[in-house]
Amino acid sequence: MYTLKKSLGQHFLKDESVCRKIVDALAEQPFTNLLEVGPGGGALTKYLVEIPGIDFRAVEVDDEKVAYLEKTYPTLVGKLIHRSFLEIGQPFDEPFQVVGNFPYNISTEIVFRLIEWRTSVQGMVGMFQKEVAQRLAAREGSKVYGVTSVLTQAFFDVTYLFDVDPSAFTPPPKVVSGVIRFVPRAEPLSIASERKLFALVKAAFGQRRKTLRNAVRGLFDPIILQEDLFGKRAEQLSVTDFAALTFRMT
Repeated sequence: MYTLKKSLGQHFLKDESVCRKIVDALAEQPFTNLLEVGPGGGALTKYLVEIPGIDFRAVEVDDEKVAYLEKTYPTLVGKLIHRSFLEIGQPFDEPFQVVGNFPYNISTEIVFRLIEWRTSVQGMVGMFQKEVAQRLAAREGSKVYGVTSVLTQAFFDVTYLFDVDPSAFTPPPKVVSGVIRFVPRAEPLSIASERKLFALVKAAFGQRRKTLRNAVRGLFDPIILQEDLFGKRAEQLSVTDFAALTFRMT
């Protein structure tokens, strides 16, 4: 068997109904290449290796789990990437889907890596701490709408799928979890540059109690800052609003 390692933030999924719901959500989009992040004890993996006609790979940093998975699922030999997800390059040369019960301690970094790989990522179904999942899916006007909401939704349509109770895991985490789906935006967003978008959004939400006029003062010509839009706060602007503003930055 295997042991749980708190240092890696391990909470292993044990509820079969949740596993099936995740796999069913994944199957709603066709794909030929699939990467599982953090397979752990194989709760999802046992379903994923049975999907016909795909190239399946999984990335797992824990030595013990790699040995366990290869012994339990012999078809995984040669399919496991034994490294941290944040240290690997793109796992496929062709477009691919991503699935996983993501390690909560690096879940935001995982999202930003998927944004980097966005031209190849066909979609993602993943489990996060509920607060993080809600933030990623939040729309303007929400109290949890922020930097990660805008930067993720600039490139992906994000849907909150369902909650997962702590009792679905061993050991139970102290938080509720949430499963969300990413798919590439139906209509790609036009932005001046990724660099400008990131700078604008981080500045705007860095002082979210201030009006946009005061929060992003150094990024726009003073005349432009007098427009009514800049009298709003960051959480009042849509993703499309932020994208349009990137073309007006100095």
